[in-house]
Amino acid sequence: MARYTGPKTKIARKFGEPIFGDDKSFEKRNYPPGQHGNNRRRGKKSEYAVQLMEKQKAKYTYGILESQFRNMFKRATASTGITGEVLLQLCESRLDNVVYRMGLSTSRRGARQLVSHRHITVNGSIVNIPSYNLKPGDIVAVREKSKSVESITGSLTNSSNVYEWITWNDELMQGTFVSIPERIQIPEKINEQYIVELYSK
Repeated sequence: MARYTGPKTKIARKFGEPIFGDDKSFEKRNYPPGQHGNNRRRGKKSEYAVQLMEKQKAKYTYGILESQFRNMFKRATASTGITGEVLLQLCESRLDNVVYRMGLSTSRRGARQLVSHRHITVNGSIVNIPSYNLKPGDIVAVREKSKSVESITGSLTNSSNVYEWITWNDELMQGTFVSIPERIQIPEKINEQYIVELYSK
């Protein structure tokens, strides 16, 4: 499966929440897509359907391909922590996600582009791999030549989110990935246990 690049609101409506961030279109029509979306009677979903939907929600939220997601699950399974929590922590530790959390882009899709287009450095070196896994203490910064990029400055101006596990310095346009977030510090409404159950079958 290729990375989804289609209409974001349609997918958000499928899951019943704005998984891609603020979405005015979603607020206007926050019911399932389709001709009968607002009136559709929904029967009870099977256990498998619920688990699959939760996995799809996580993949769409973080913009991760199936093969990448499965590999991350294997890493989470091999770790000493709670598998579902570690899986989300791995998602949050990706460079594109941290760039998004730092407010350099209004969406993870935009953050991926910033990384891919070589606007971002890690510990002073350009990194253009969105899936790059950050470690506590890593310094993420905007490349000197890119500090005037309008999409970055505009996003920072409107950014108001604060996360305990990330610091940001507006003057230097750099921040620190202080620590891997605890589950309670991750705001996404994802039931990771369903994903664990699905992959464990």
